[in-house]
Amino acid sequence: QVQLVESGGGVVQPGGSLRLSCAASGIFFSIGFMGWYRQAPGEQRELVATITRDSSTNYADSVKGRFTISRDNAQNTLYLQMNSLKPEDTAVYYCNADAYRPSLLSVWGQGTQVTVSS
Repeated sequence: QVQLVESGGGVVQPGGSLRLSCAASGIFFSIGFMGWYRQAPGEQRELVATITRDSSTNYADSVKGRFTISRDNAQNTLYLQMNSLKPEDTAVYYCNADAYRPSLLSVWGQGTQVTVSS
């Protein structure tokens, strides 16, 4: 079994910063493609940012220049540094990862709430 546990969410004022973490645990050979997604109330889940094992990144246009995705392969941990937060960034943020066991298993975390409000 492979688990992803997110942390770092909370309430922040507009213009503030938060850093999300996502730690993978369980039995697997390696973690490949990883990403952050978010879902606001009444909306569909959307991609925020993704990163390959060799740290090639991709961002949604709405977060480019404000968010930075990174990973620590030795610790099997994914990060999302969020700066200049806006009220429209309010959502539940989910971590996703491809775990090789060696078969590929796509795993989701339980989500962490981010609220941007004055």
